[in-house]
Amino acid sequence: MSTQSVSTSAPLFETVIGLEVHVELKTETKIFCGCKTTFGSPPNTNVCPVCLGLPGALPVLNRRAVELAVKAAMALGCHINQDCKFDRKNYFYPDLPKGYQISQYDRPIGEHGHLEIEVGGERRRIGITRVHLEEDAGKSSHAADGTHTLVDYNRTGVPLIEIVSEPDIRSPEEARLYLEGIRAVMQYCDVSDCRMEEGSLRCDANISLRPFGQTAFGQKIELKNMNSFRNVQKALEFEVERQTAMLQRGEAVEQETRRFDEATQTTVLMRTKEEAHDYRYFPDPDLVPLAIDDAWLGQLRAELPELPATKRRRYVEELGLPPYDAGVLTSDPALAHYFEAVVAAGADAKQASNWVMGDLLAYLNNRGRSVADAPLAPEHLAALIGEVARDTISSKQAREVFQISCETGTDPQTVIRERGMAQISDADALLPVIDQVIAENPKSVSDYLGGKQKAIGALVGQVMKATQGKANPGMVNRLIAERIAAASES
Repeated sequence: MSTQSVSTSAPLFETVIGLEVHVELKTETKIFCGCKTTFGSPPNTNVCPVCLGLPGALPVLNRRAVELAVKAAMALGCHINQDCKFDRKNYFYPDLPKGYQISQYDRPIGEHGHLEIEVGGERRRIGITRVHLEEDAGKSSHAADGTHTLVDYNRTGVPLIEIVSEPDIRSPEEARLYLEGIRAVMQYCDVSDCRMEEGSLRCDANISLRPFGQTAFGQKIELKNMNSFRNVQKALEFEVERQTAMLQRGEAVEQETRRFDEATQTTVLMRTKEEAHDYRYFPDPDLVPLAIDDAWLGQLRAELPELPATKRRRYVEELGLPPYDAGVLTSDPALAHYFEAVVAAGADAKQASNWVMGDLLAYLNNRGRSVADAPLAPEHLAALIGEVARDTISSKQAREVFQISCETGTDPQTVIRERGMAQISDADALLPVIDQVIAENPKSVSDYLGGKQKAIGALVGQVMKATQGKANPGMVNRLIAERIAAASES
């Protein structure tokens, strides 16, 4: 599917995308009260007068939520507003019991940041307008027949940051890569678990099209209900196609909010907007302005970990990994930690990368497990890689050992020893067998001397059979060639 035009010719319109990413912060309690933030609790059990907005209840700010919000903003290169405040965003909806949301308007936690992504081998910098701290709303569940709506207020008051990008994204693919990059930064900083399936990472998109060369933006469409990275890209791709077709027919694109229908892979109208909604922001009178002093800011900055972009560069420059490997390995902090532990245990970096990205991830993905549940300890994978490097076992045998170790919990070296899988790489032990095979297969020897290089494969096969598959195939191949050459010269 084209991301720019319904035709196969050069695109007529430029895509302009901005994302609003909501990230639930990893706190034990809500932002303005002591209720738990545990996901999956029975409906309306993690609530109190404060988060239900009952008369006379007053909010008390959660210090940990502020710390996580500041870390997230710093990690995204934002300027931190050390004097900021909270505002009331007024609107009426069943999942908002107070009739307003406590958020930040003109003085957010962070502003003017950026995130770099790589598209087609080129680096792209996406600007970040702001990172602000706010409380989440409840969750509405609409009956399929439209007769009623149920509301669970457990999520009401869970601390959020909203990360608002500049309209710098130019394709659905870039949007997906940007969102994946945001998730990685949040996970590295331990700000959020970013589980989209649980709603702790959510995304709304604004998309418009304009003729190439035009500086003014086209009419934007807001997209909601995108619950995976793949669906974000799919929804935006469909919207590019839809809006392109409309503009080519001379139709005006009207401002509206649409949702992504996963079943049909299309966007569906939710509501139209004739003008921007007036939320009547004003400073929250129940909360004093927030002051973040230099000492607190310095402490939080010192706690920031090595971030994905820095780690990627280090893997390429210091470990010699290809950029692709570095990108995959740093996409998840747990994966990067596992890889680094394998290297620290003595494995070659490129071989460690191949095993982690290949066999380990395949094993975990096939079983729906995460790296945190990896059945093989990093030092054991390093030992297995070392056995291959020393020619104790072949690469094929190593994969068999890997599977056995993962399924049984037995370390690779014990598996190799108990199952007698070690290769014979001693020339003195192999030469008698090789000499016998050469003597018993004169036709294969003659064919090899006659220029048929494949004939040596038959001789190698006979040696492997005689040694019950334990001979080192590479060494056998070399020794056979040397013995035949020596015999033909004598």
